[in-house]
Amino acid sequence: MKISEQDRERISAAIHATESKTSGEIVCVLAQTSSDTTALPILLAAVAALAVPWLLLAFTAFSVQRIMLLQIVVFFALTALLCLPRVRVALLPLRLRRAAAHRAAMEQFMIRGIARKKDRSGILIFVSLSERYARIIADQGISARVPQSDWQAAIDALVAHMSNGRIADGFLIAINACETVLATHFPRTASSGEELPDRIYLI
Repeated sequence: MKISEQDRERISAAIHATESKTSGEIVCVLAQTSSDTTALPILLAAVAALAVPWLLLAFTAFSVQRIMLLQIVVFFALTALLCLPRVRVALLPLRLRRAAAHRAAMEQFMIRGIARKKDRSGILIFVSLSERYARIIADQGISARVPQSDWQAAIDALVAHMSNGRIADGFLIAINACETVLATHFPRTASSGEELPDRIYLI
């Protein structure tokens, strides 16, 4: 799933409009995948390749050279197939997929400098497509006043729109939900300034 330049501009405009009403700031991140491990696909391909000679010896009269060649072909073909992002993610248990996506979200929270905002009123809206995972992470200034459960409706909207291929619309709904909270608890003041870019990051 790709996000168009037009959708990116819509999201940036929504972030800018929200931040004009609050001292808080929003950062959006869209990840294609958070599960980057290739150890399991390679292990499965190796096991399958090791089984090939036994099957061929039992059911064919192939020469040793042909069997070894087929073993190599099977290994590389399966490795290529199982390392495809969607396949690789599908091989992982749901719990591990969610853990990888959550870890990626926390890393992005730090990388994008949200925690360095002086009044700790930054929010990360994070989506990982392969894992079908969405999360809103609020910094300490917000989380002290707003429980994580209050973001659930926005998270549900993100996941639903992701399933329908309308991820940009999901981001817009989530940004709007954040606007309501931020404008209530962190209204814009004369000293409010932009500390973070108004954009969506694609990783």
